[in-house]
Amino acid sequence: MNGDITGLVAVIMIFGFPIAGMYTYYRVRKLRTDERLAALARGVNVPMAPELSEAARSRRSGILLVTGALGYISTFALIARVEHEAWMAAAFGIIPLAVGIGFFLDSALIRRDLRAS
Repeated sequence: MNGDITGLVAVIMIFGFPIAGMYTYYRVRKLRTDERLAALARGVNVPMAPELSEAARSRRSGILLVTGALGYISTFALIARVEHEAWMAAAFGIIPLAVGIGFFLDSALIRRDLRAS
């Protein structure tokens, strides 16, 4: 019986967390839009937040992925001091590390193209 509940909880968490995240994101955006529309209806000048450039988005994604990957790898490296097979898990940190470096490269290429134009 205990294994059945564990499986059920795992399935609920796997599908529930992303759905809850998407719903929260949608509600926050809707509330911001409603607030902005209400302010405009009253005649208040609402400053629009500038969108990040494509280079800035790539740079932000690269920073987050690289630091997350380094944290993941270093965590399993510390565990590997006791359990040597943890190095196999640490090796999977290379995937987000490589993607993050790719985002940095993308950011640099976008900046170079903008300067050339």
